[in-house]
Amino acid sequence: MTPAKTLTHLDPDGRPAMVDVSAKPATARRALAECRVRFPADVAAQLRRSGLRSAKGGIVDTAVIAGTMAVKRTHELIPFCHPLPIDAVRIAIDWHSERELRIECVVATTHRTGVEMEALTGATVAALTVYDMCKALSHAIVIGPAKLVGKRGGKRDVGKVD
Repeated sequence: MTPAKTLTHLDPDGRPAMVDVSAKPATARRALAECRVRFPADVAAQLRRSGLRSAKGGIVDTAVIAGTMAVKRTHELIPFCHPLPIDAVRIAIDWHSERELRIECVVATTHRTGVEMEALTGATVAALTVYDMCKALSHAIVIGPAKLVGKRGGKRDVGKVD
């Protein structure tokens, strides 16, 4: 019989708590997250014509930088995330369909805890940056869904990474 799952960021009294990872071995860990950005048809057409450039500069380049910075600062944004030594970050942004960008963020570390939150943070902050750089064209831009595609390392692997 499978043991019942519990919320790991709550102590036995139901109070918020950081997970104690001190007894876990340091292992190689990777996570892949994605976030979508959907544009109105006319905005998507304009962005395709411009090569994702705006008056603010290269939209994709700026989003990659912002997402990478966010990965490295996730522990400052999410209260119970451990500060991690980030070994690698790769953010890829490309058209998924005529009107939708797909942002992928892969994060790697060798540590006692995973990098799912870092990958999700990188993908979503990159998406927010795209929105910020394009909002002058429309406020009807939609961000999401954001999701974990896969993780490797730790107790169990989930989904696909890479």
